[in-house]
Amino acid sequence: MTMYGANPEQLAGLGRSMKGQITAIDQVISTVNSALANTVWVGPAHDAFAQQWSGSFKTALERLKTAFDTAGADCITRSAELARVMGAVAR
Repeated sequence: MTMYGANPEQLAGLGRSMKGQITAIDQVISTVNSALANTVWVGPAHDAFAQQWSGSFKTALERLKTAFDTAGADCITRSAELARVMGAVAR
């Protein structure tokens, strides 16, 4: 038999896990920002990396945070709705 749907607890757990990754991404951003600011490094390689970091790299991480936040919230909302519907069906 093919299953269609989700286990509400597992889906909520997935949502919380996704939202939890935001902290890890923030830590990566903070670590690189700090390391870059506190490293004596002058020259074109530094300038290129700093430009890439503040441009495409950091922007990609910020987008990933937004995606995890949105997807995590969606999973949590869907799990609550699924639990509500399953509870209504069980009556």
